[in-house]
Amino acid sequence: MTSVAPVILLAAEKESAEVTDWAARVGWVVGLGLFVALVYWLMREGWKWRGTLQGDLPALPAAPDSPGRAKLTMSGRYHGSTTAGQWLDRIVAHGLGTRSRVELTLTDAGLDVVRPGAADFFVPVAALREARLDKGIAGKVLTEGGLLVVTWAHGDKLIDSGFRSDHAAEHKEWVDTLNDMINKTETEGAR
Repeated sequence: MTSVAPVILLAAEKESAEVTDWAARVGWVVGLGLFVALVYWLMREGWKWRGTLQGDLPALPAAPDSPGRAKLTMSGRYHGSTTAGQWLDRIVAHGLGTRSRVELTLTDAGLDVVRPGAADFFVPVAALREARLDKGIAGKVLTEGGLLVVTWAHGDKLIDSGFRSDHAAEHKEWVDTLNDMINKTETEGAR
């Protein structure tokens, strides 16, 4: 018969070897840190380069001194702006690529976008083109209809801006009200 004791002794004797090559380990950690820093720097340079390419975009309009009575207000998140119809072509010029909290106010004058910690902007009612519910914009994908997308003209470019309300049930009312305002403006402009 075989004895169990030698097997237990062999198992007890096996220990992991002590780490004696600290220089190699430190080298790997420093190398990995430099690699991560390089990737971060390349991403930042790409963001700045995209902003330079979009430098022909005019400055964003500011809200008028007296925009009128608020038709709708909404608190939520601003998820970014893209070239209209191209949901992955993010616009970063003038801070439009910065995600942030947002307070939207719709008046007869237009759409006031107030973003704490980022550049505010105003979309005049004449620049509004369409409002719809969508599921994604430039790196943010939600459930179907989870994103309010407003299409507007700025300079010679059509822009889609994506918003998500803290209360998603508000999106439908915003789409209906915005599209009614757009249709009314187009009808009055055709006369």
